[in-house]
Amino acid sequence: MKIRRIFLAVVVVALALLACQTPALVSQESPQEGSQSVNVSTVPTLMPVNLESSNPIAQQEVLVQLYQTVSPGTVAIITDVGQGSGFVYDTNGHVVTNYHVIEGAQSVEVRFTSGYRVYGTVIGTDLDSDLAVIEVDAPAEELHSLPLGDSAALNVGQTVVAIGNPFGLESTMTVGIISALGRTLDSAHTSPDGNFFTAGDIIQTDAAINPGNSGGPLFNLNGEVIGINRAIRTTNYTDTGEPVNSGIGFAISINIVKRVVPVLIKSGQYDYPYLGVSSISTLSLDAINELGLKQYTGAYVTTVVPGGPADKAGIKAGDKQTNFPNLFSGGDLIIAIDGREVRTFDDLLAYLITNKGPGDTVVLTILRGDEKMDVSIKLDKRP
Repeated sequence: MKIRRIFLAVVVVALALLACQTPALVSQESPQEGSQSVNVSTVPTLMPVNLESSNPIAQQEVLVQLYQTVSPGTVAIITDVGQGSGFVYDTNGHVVTNYHVIEGAQSVEVRFTSGYRVYGTVIGTDLDSDLAVIEVDAPAEELHSLPLGDSAALNVGQTVVAIGNPFGLESTMTVGIISALGRTLDSAHTSPDGNFFTAGDIIQTDAAINPGNSGGPLFNLNGEVIGINRAIRTTNYTDTGEPVNSGIGFAISINIVKRVVPVLIKSGQYDYPYLGVSSISTLSLDAINELGLKQYTGAYVTTVVPGGPADKAGIKAGDKQTNFPNLFSGGDLIIAIDGREVRTFDDLLAYLITNKGPGDTVVLTILRGDEKMDVSIKLDKRP
């Protein structure tokens, strides 16, 4: 469920979805995974490359070669309500983009870099991670499917490349680095109590991303897709109200895509694992002391959904009033899941979303006062 962010001083910013408001130009191993054999890449993976060379010409050639190799697999997506980006997922005519790019659209046009254009049909959507799959009937020579990387192998500081259609400028390439890993965003899926569920395992990058980039691929220097560009955080806007890049962009990790997309192709929807807890993303030192927590890291449980998996397993939320408004002491502090350290609630979500599905069992290690214990929980699906 949506994280309640309190006790953290933040600059007021706008988190803007990139494509849905941009006017078109004129002229899981889990029960959810299913088969992934459809993703047959037709674009060769580049040889490992290094931008640390002192030769600027060599650095330039790395990027030139990458663009020439992968850009045929990127597409522009034009709808009757806006525009965005996408990429060819397989040779069966499946194109991946963001859900918000095609949300509310009555028609979807896919434009390839060769100039070929075709109408597509949306066959699956995922509001939790903001993904959609479009099916097109296109000639084989247009279906340059792109190789998928491993987002679990990424490191902060790694060079990345975005290719998309900012402001309708098709096949635009920008370069940056991975600024952070394991971020979270609100999803478009609302819970029964009216809050938004959380999308996890998000990549943060400073590669320039603007309206129209949504749904486009984020590459490593080997030409592998390691994320799908989704949103930016900014305080800057154009005269028409469109958000402008400020160096903070967000992309859906490719390991989520690899779990979700095969299921969307097969059944049109994907079910996410569900614990039924809410947590505070960041606690100040004063709040930690007020709660009487024994360590600074972990996910402090603020809410347990009645009848949910965590509630059935005996996980406790805070219920004793403190000197902080809406902060209650006595809740469990989750410090590990399946033996993996949990430093923040984001860590917990990233592990669940990329490794587990409904019906799976996880073991939470918690601190309840001075007592440390393991609690086994059978996951459900998000309601």
